[in-house]
Amino acid sequence: MKPGDKLFDKIDNAIMRCKIGVAVFSPRYCDSYFCLHELALMVESHRKVIPIFCDVKPSELCVPNNGNVPNEDIQRFKTALEEAKYTVGLAFDSNQGVTVPHLYLKSTKMFCRKFPPSELGGCGDKCSRNCDGELGRGGGYGADDHAKENP
Repeated sequence: MKPGDKLFDKIDNAIMRCKIGVAVFSPRYCDSYFCLHELALMVESHRKVIPIFCDVKPSELCVPNNGNVPNEDIQRFKTALEEAKYTVGLAFDSNQGVTVPHLYLKSTKMFCRKFPPSELGGCGDKCSRNCDGELGRGGGYGADDHAKENP
């Protein structure tokens, strides 16, 4: 992005061009209007959303009732969160020593393994060489909030 670009226009256009979106949920994710707006737009535009739950369980995600979210957006955000809660993703717990670089590496490898470069329009040979499928300690969350090991 360049100085003078309209933030929402750029983000919305990028989401509309993407094939797959990744939502990284943290304990404060739902406090961000921008995060909720992006998630809602991904869901409304029928993009595949890969949720990554960092130090938060899907059942803990909710739209805050603090008066900061316009009424017309509350239902959009609730619907998007419900969709994400019931989508299998990855779960990470920083209390188990998972760092941001570790999260990035494991998520990238899982993503590249599940979605080959040809399916995404190609991301080059580098992706294929670096995606060996090793997921380590990352777990997945389903609707029941029980962590399970990824194969």
